[in-house]
Amino acid sequence: MSFLCRECGVEGDATKPQRCASCGSPRIIAHPELDRLAIAHIDCDAFYASIEKRDRPDLTDRPVIVGGGKRGVVSAACYVARMYGVRSAMPMFKALEACPEAVVIHPNMSKYSEVGEEVRQRMLAVTPLVEPLSIDEAFLDLTGTEKVNGGSPARTLALLARRIERELRVTVSIGLSYNKFLAKIASDLDKPRGFAVIGRAEARDFLAKRSVGAIWGVGRVMEAQLNADGISTIAQLLDRDERTLVARYGAIGRRLYRFSRGEDDRRVEPDQPTKSISAETTFDSDYSDAGRLKAELWPLCETVARRLKESNLAARSVTLKLKTAKFRIVTRQRKLDAPTQLAATLFRDAEALLDGALDGTRFRLIGVGGGELVDGAEADPPDLLNPIREKDRKVEGAIDAVRAKLGKKAIGKGRGMEKRH
Repeated sequence: MSFLCRECGVEGDATKPQRCASCGSPRIIAHPELDRLAIAHIDCDAFYASIEKRDRPDLTDRPVIVGGGKRGVVSAACYVARMYGVRSAMPMFKALEACPEAVVIHPNMSKYSEVGEEVRQRMLAVTPLVEPLSIDEAFLDLTGTEKVNGGSPARTLALLARRIERELRVTVSIGLSYNKFLAKIASDLDKPRGFAVIGRAEARDFLAKRSVGAIWGVGRVMEAQLNADGISTIAQLLDRDERTLVARYGAIGRRLYRFSRGEDDRRVEPDQPTKSISAETTFDSDYSDAGRLKAELWPLCETVARRLKESNLAARSVTLKLKTAKFRIVTRQRKLDAPTQLAATLFRDAEALLDGALDGTRFRLIGVGGGELVDGAEADPPDLLNPIREKDRKVEGAIDAVRAKLGKKAIGKGRGMEKRH
């Protein structure tokens, strides 16, 4: 049995001690395969809320919710708030019903991004194979890093977690296994400040007891379909062969077959391309009026265009997202004539999609996204048959130049100045 002290990094091969003989810490982790596993998933604990508590010590013992106003949704909830039943993506009014004494803080994404980048840099210091999944989580492959890091991947991860906590004052939870699927599951087993291990020998038995919803890619709809077919646990998937699952569920049937057996050959890919760039807003009241919805849509198109330019990317498609007063998601998408970075182009096509979606339904949220991203060099090519594109390009170029010097609010199109009632 291999064991590791998560505080000082001392390793050993013996019966798990109650406390570390070196530093006296009880935070000992032991597993027969501990020194042979190298794929990890690191997830920051209640990231947004933890940063707010870090920066405001008076909130240390109070329930904190990060999110929009009463009409918004919960972006993050600290562990105190979670004890009241508050969860991410919960409508804010429900969260406040569950925990009326919570302190609600509007998200500060620039601050969170800065801390997320600091965490990322510390990950990259121990391995170049870091695959970000979001601002606060990533997969790491530490295969072959023992010499450079001076110990097993497990030891390196424990010391990394300690460094992040000491230097950035946020905590992380770690899942360690032999593939990405199991590492992701493991990181959720022991939150917060967790370190959980799933080895090869135990993988099948461990998975068999879990719901099919634990399989990556199985959402509510897919889980309901599986349940209707008499499959509610992963153990029940083991009775089905791969051909039967593929015939019934399509391409995801192959994943169901392999993941249920603890098989996942996906590599940790450090340079995953961005698939889409989007922006959305939740209203203070529900709206069905076209004018009001379009007034909200324009600044979102400007935001997406700015992010495309900053990322040197261009969108080949535009997606409109609407959420009804009853929380039903409506999406519409269309292909663009050419890749674009222009807010005007995004707005023109999103507006057409919006016109087609309006039927008197009242909406509480609107969003727009640019997808099928390509290199920014392909954006908005000259087109003699479309002089409007060239005009838009020149106008937005001039606006961008002024904003770069004087700030984002220094200048804008008349459409962006419309009053919102």
